[in-house]
Amino acid sequence: MTSVCGHVMTVDFIGIYNSWDRVDPVELFSCPTEKKEATPKLQIPKFLQQEARGCDYLILWLDCDKEGENICFEVINAVQSSMNSKSRPGDRNVFRAKFSAITERDIKAAMNNLVDPNENEAKSVDARQELDLRIGCAFTRFQTKFFQGKYGNLDSNLISYGPCQTPTLGFCVVRHDFIQSFKPEAYWYLQAQVKHPSGVPIKLEWERVRIFDREVAQLFLNRTRGEKEAVVQSVVQKEKTKQRPQALNTVELMRVASSGLGMGPHHAMQIAERLYTQGYISYPRTETTHYPENFDLVGTLRQQAGNADWGNHVSELLSTGITKPRKGTDAGDHPPITPMKSASSNSLDGESWKIYDYITRHFIATISGDCRYLQTTITFQIGLETFSCTGKTPLENGFTAVMTWQAISDDEKLPNCSLKDVYQITELKLTEGYTSPPDYLTESELITLMEKHRIGTDASIPVHINNIGLRNYVTIESGRRLVPTTLGIVLVHGYQKIDPDLVLPTMRAAVEEQLNLISHGKADFRDVLHHALEIFKLKFHYFVKNITGMDELFEASFSSLADSGKPLSRCGKCHRYMKFVQTKPLRLYCKECEIGRASCRERV
Repeated sequence: MTSVCGHVMTVDFIGIYNSWDRVDPVELFSCPTEKKEATPKLQIPKFLQQEARGCDYLILWLDCDKEGENICFEVINAVQSSMNSKSRPGDRNVFRAKFSAITERDIKAAMNNLVDPNENEAKSVDARQELDLRIGCAFTRFQTKFFQGKYGNLDSNLISYGPCQTPTLGFCVVRHDFIQSFKPEAYWYLQAQVKHPSGVPIKLEWERVRIFDREVAQLFLNRTRGEKEAVVQSVVQKEKTKQRPQALNTVELMRVASSGLGMGPHHAMQIAERLYTQGYISYPRTETTHYPENFDLVGTLRQQAGNADWGNHVSELLSTGITKPRKGTDAGDHPPITPMKSASSNSLDGESWKIYDYITRHFIATISGDCRYLQTTITFQIGLETFSCTGKTPLENGFTAVMTWQAISDDEKLPNCSLKDVYQITELKLTEGYTSPPDYLTESELITLMEKHRIGTDASIPVHINNIGLRNYVTIESGRRLVPTTLGIVLVHGYQKIDPDLVLPTMRAAVEEQLNLISHGKADFRDVLHHALEIFKLKFHYFVKNITGMDELFEASFSSLADSGKPLSRCGKCHRYMKFVQTKPLRLYCKECEIGRASCRERV
């Protein structure tokens, strides 16, 4: 028995095509590629060959997703020549174990139900890797070389393009553009407040909400002028329900980690994977939100009965009986994310505990009852105008007993009142407001958009979001909002100007559809690869031909090399002082000769 560290192999260009200076980027669409060791220092293929000597059978226990299936065939290719030959033609000696958690029950079930590795799923990953390599490298090399030596304050070593990364950035810039072009519009509304006989102040909402004409709004205010009291016209009570959540999948975990726990999705998934390998949670990469019919909900819940944080609620559920989980989506990969054993804040570090705490509370909530509450709407008459207020009174806490942040607070309750009650008006005035644009996208909102438009997978979504930050295309502000930088904005505007398809999510979504056809055995690997590469090759030619359109935007946003840097040393050609440009890449620049040289520190 042995293991691997992620992918054994990676796809790359053969040696000569890794030179940025000698190779025209357009050649990358058709040049030869090869499989190389993902981590040469570890020598994993050689190690696997040694381990496989004398073995009759190979059982693959890799992660049960497409990436895991791809690694299966990387392992098979590494060990097949070292294994004993099959005794008879047609005999099987390679098997695939399907499991979702590292528990005795799951391991035994997988061993008793071995299957064949899925070559179609593995090929769909090969296709995605090759497409991303060829397309990303071609565009990245061209635009990096074109722009990097032209502008002094362009602070970036690499101006990258990615079939998923760039549409991800596009979402952020589209929101930025909407905010910048938004024109606030003035509106007016009647603001009223009354006092309950008990002394509790109650804010009222105007039935007309708001008016965009001040004179008309003033007329409505005149209809209430002189009134000192508000009369209760109706009291309507309705019992309502706040539904318990569906089972937890990867996308929802990333959304909550960003919006509720203050963690970036990439970092959150690293923690979740560590919890998985430690046996605390089930496999954290899944698109499924529906528990399998044979899932042991009660057994999983019973493990949490002794926990100091939610043990009482768990014991009550075990005593009264669990609620049947809501029906979700079965994506056919892994079961939803659940806790596999109990833990405490003392047994885990702070961030690991936050993730584990949420996963466990979410699981318990999915089999708890719904939250039931009474919604009360009170309508008031002030002169000829109608106002109202709405409050909530909890009837049954249900799942909010464990997901306490979703519980109905005391502030939402209204004091008792009856029909025809008269309340004293403490405030009644005309108030001016302005329409406002939405804020910058949060990571949570971006994840939702990426999932909706099928940009990336549950495994790659956090990587793409992390990359646009590393590339200096966006900065993360308070509330984990993604604010595009000048570089990010100019790049997206440039793509929109030359070829909008390069930044729209529709291109990647169409490619993902084709990749899914490969994984289901409905499309040929080579046909899909050839078709997609031909389309992007044509787009690349058009992009190169029209790059001046993007350059005009760069010129308007960044300063030229001649206007950047500080005098440092003399030029060896004209003997005038060269300027030291401190933005990446570091370089010396001679204005007279128009020569730029990498600085010593940069070369090192």
